[in-house]
Amino acid sequence: MLESFDPVLLARIQFAFTVSFHIIFPAFSIGLASYLAVVLSLHTITGREVFMDIFRYWVKIFAIAFGMGVVSGITMSYQFGTNWSVFSDKTGPILGPLMAYEVLSAFFLEAGFLGIMLFGRKKVGPTLHLIATWVVAIGTVGSAFWILSVNSWMHTPAGFEINDAGQFVATDWWAAVFNPSFPYRLVHMVLAAYLTTAFIVGGVGAFHLLRNRSNAGARMMFSMAMWMAAIVTPIQIMAGDLHGVNTLEHQPAKIAAMEGHFETNSDGAMPLYLFGIPDMEAGEMKYGVSIPYLGSIILDHSLDGEIQGLSEFPREDWPNVGIVFWSFRVMVGLGFAMLGIGLWALWARYRGTLYESTWLHRASVAMGPMGFVAVLAGWITTEVGRQPFTVYGLLRTSDSVSPVAVEAVGTSLVAFIVVYFILFGAGTFYIVRLMGKEPSPWDLDEPAHQPIRSAGVTPVQALEGQRGPDPAGTPAE
Repeated sequence: MLESFDPVLLARIQFAFTVSFHIIFPAFSIGLASYLAVVLSLHTITGREVFMDIFRYWVKIFAIAFGMGVVSGITMSYQFGTNWSVFSDKTGPILGPLMAYEVLSAFFLEAGFLGIMLFGRKKVGPTLHLIATWVVAIGTVGSAFWILSVNSWMHTPAGFEINDAGQFVATDWWAAVFNPSFPYRLVHMVLAAYLTTAFIVGGVGAFHLLRNRSNAGARMMFSMAMWMAAIVTPIQIMAGDLHGVNTLEHQPAKIAAMEGHFETNSDGAMPLYLFGIPDMEAGEMKYGVSIPYLGSIILDHSLDGEIQGLSEFPREDWPNVGIVFWSFRVMVGLGFAMLGIGLWALWARYRGTLYESTWLHRASVAMGPMGFVAVLAGWITTEVGRQPFTVYGLLRTSDSVSPVAVEAVGTSLVAFIVVYFILFGAGTFYIVRLMGKEPSPWDLDEPAHQPIRSAGVTPVQALEGQRGPDPAGTPAE
């Protein structure tokens, strides 16, 4: 049965499956590491224990997400040797050193200070613990820097020559690292990671506010997340616009696929298709719902900008238009939904109902995981839009695959699916269980390991996790 499948297609499906799992965890850990550094800094500056409560709540979740990201990354990179050995051989002189820089600089930084961040507060003191937390946060962004440099080079290769063996060899490392699309993609991805984390934090905070509006930790988490949504989402939309203009310059066929634009608009302004069914065989958009002029305004920033259609490119160089067209719309649609939540929260904050608005909290819970969906949709748009090349315009995907039997690829794909859903399903289930636990003050959560802040607490009460009566003689909240 497997003999009827294309080994290149199976290898692509396997890599897409593993990278889709992998991107979820780094996107979360990048944003969550920075969030933990911020709340720990606020605790140091203000002395407010609610920030320490939040830190302790999320640091456990961060540890699990970080671990699953490492494991999924190792599995993903393993495929370069099994399924994509030709690609590894041809691009190794450039991509190999860049990946090594990520390990030597960023990942070692994260791994070296992670233990202090998780377990070392009592041993090294608050100041060094705060420094270690910031180092981990910087390390996660550093990892994103190098990984996105690698991926961006595959989209907009620069600073290289091809030697007699057909390998890409660097002639200018600065040009290779800071290739034309890299700055735009780095900003876009890091902001996406921050927004993904913000909506997870906001969704968890909103979930607990629906249960208990007086919970201090939930209120603070929700407030901080909504500030992030209101401030960063417009910046992300502007960054996405700049990224799109850069893509139009260097990968015009991808933009044509994203817009479902088959013909060059040489006789007028380009419309923006909101919806439709791209028909690659007929080379047209069927049942399209469009807004006149808006395509030219967005892409060329003019009323009559001419944008190349897919008909300008050889048909064998077209990406899968249907996938790229719809994944792009999922990403953009969720981006504007995030903006709507941020603006709604600003209005509720202005009216003084941020913590009492039930429908805002319900909407925030529903939007909680949508950052992951938007990240996946964005990566699908980017990577499928690069096809049929692994190195855009220079190395075709069909020429990059290893000479492996279709049975081997099919068997490993099935094994990956089974193992991933068991292991990562269990890890995700545990993370969700931790999120379902209400944020609690630190002396209630770990009474045997922390000093007691509340007055009138006996040793027995401390061991039992009780605060005892407050100075006024009423039970503490």
